Amino acid sequence: MDNAAPKKTFCGSVGDFFTSAKFLIYMGHALSTWGDRMWNFAVAVFLVELYGNSLLLTAVYGLVVAGSVLLLGAIIGDWVDRNPRLKVAQTSLLVQNSCVILCGILLMVVFQFKDQLADMYNGWLLTTCYILVITIANIANLASTATAITIQRDWVVVVAGQDSSKLADMNATVRIIDQLTNILAPMLVGQIMAFGSHFVGCGFISGWNLCSMCLEYALLWKVYQKTPALAVKAGQKEPDVELKQLNSQKDLENGQSPEESSQPLMTDGAVVPARPAPSTKETSCCYQVMEPIRTLKAGWVSYYNQSIFFAGMSLSFLYMTVLGFDCITTGYAYTQGLNGSVLSLLMGASAIAGICGTVAFTWVRKKCGLVRTGFISGVAQLSCLMLCVVSVFAPGSPLDLTVSPFLDLYSHLVGDRPLPEADHSLTRGLMGDIVAGNATMAAAAEEQPPLQSYMSVGLLFAGVIAARVGLWSFDLTVTQLIQESVVESERGVINGVQNSMNYLLDLLHFIMVILAPNPEAFGLLVIISVSFVAMGHIMYFRFAFRSLGSRVFLCCSPEKKAIKELAESPTTV
Repeated sequence: MDNAAPKKTFCGSVGDFFTSAKFLIYMGHALSTWGDRMWNFAVAVFLVELYGNSLLLTAVYGLVVAGSVLLLGAIIGDWVDRNPRLKVAQTSLLVQNSCVILCGILLMVVFQFKDQLADMYNGWLLTTCYILVITIANIANLASTATAITIQRDWVVVVAGQDSSKLADMNATVRIIDQLTNILAPMLVGQIMAFGSHFVGCGFISGWNLCSMCLEYALLWKVYQKTPALAVKAGQKEPDVELKQLNSQKDLENGQSPEESSQPLMTDGAVVPARPAPSTKETSCCYQVMEPIRTLKAGWVSYYNQSIFFAGMSLSFLYMTVLGFDCITTGYAYTQGLNGSVLSLLMGASAIAGICGTVAFTWVRKKCGLVRTGFISGVAQLSCLMLCVVSVFAPGSPLDLTVSPFLDLYSHLVGDRPLPEADHSLTRGLMGDIVAGNATMAAAAEEQPPLQSYMSVGLLFAGVIAARVGLWSFDLTVTQLIQESVVESERGVINGVQNSMNYLLDLLHFIMVILAPNPEAFGLLVIISVSFVAMGHIMYFRFAFRSLGSRVFLCCSPEKKAIKELAESPTTV
């Protein structure tokens, strides 16, 4: 009698995949990212529309968001580390979606009764509404940051278990979802606002987040049930109460304890001790008031002491660039004679290149290893960006070193040249509308004669699009290095500091454009951007050399060779 288990049918295998924790995480991430992309696109448009086609409110919002993540990134990460996974995920999810819903309702009221609100209390009531919108939207962004750290940097690692290849595949799939939603979600909400109104757009986003919140909550709970290892977290004395019984039952069936199944990938089974109980001194009022400052300092110190410090810094330096498909590059393209139709095709090509880079990451990692994949990706990105440097000196380039790069900024400040109205077609992204240089470039396009050659702008966008392959592959490499190298008890705070560094360099690149917004200076910005990207990859090359060099040393050391020879030699009496 054959007692072998029957083989699963094709339908059964498909059913198992669609009910697996991995697929449920993908679904929840897709819903969350879709809502985020719609909101990030729409809130910038709403703020420009509310303040009379001025970029002031959007600039304030962008600065508040960047400053908040810079200051609170480590604190948010520490909160993620200190609390149970399910509690963190549910709290951040509820806060994020509730704030977006509340902000959408408030914007609907402002759009409907803007004139009446402006007449009440000398306009102070309308100003208060603006402050509330920016404050609530900023809280939503902070909650979104906590959600991203929790799901993408922690839950994904636990669901992947000890399988590095599975973790790489999950990271790549999550990134493909990000890229697709980054294109499709703004298109959807933009069409709704174009054929409806801003009032309808606010209502649609609020309704979407209400429905999405319920579905995401259910998906998180299902993933938590299907992955008992999520109930055990390093630094905590015991697993969550609500899943103690479930974990015990499933772990007994699998023949292992929850502690064994929840070890991070590269900690070699090290047990992280639980946090000590607070002493009487630590419960004093002054100590508790200073706790956030100590947490912030400890987070940055811990980030600096990580073995992947230079790898994380290299990723942050890639944010200091104008060579991306944000409103800065789009505004420059308009000054060079490219219309919206051509730009939409270029953005589509950029998305395809990014997906190719994501797929290439998984293939190269299997062939060459994770650290070498980052090295190869960096070389590929820098090689493609050389086309952008060549475009600065190619025919058709507006580069003119005789024109002061600060001319436009000085003209606006002294009042000789008023700032033009914002172009709504360029109002995209979270931080893009900080820069008034977009509108300056769009106005300059009307003043300039038709271009004699498109070679310069063609080389520029060819380099930007081709570099996306190496960029996204490199981004995934650093992301997985952080996931695998950072111990479980510090994943939150390290990723929080990493987000802060990314925002800092992103903010610096917008300040750079504010100081030199005219098209004649864009070539200098390209050269500076490529220089920062090169410095970032040099940092990674240093990290890779140390990492690979130490491994070669360990493999080739006399002690290792002696042990290997002893093990291979026949036993003698």
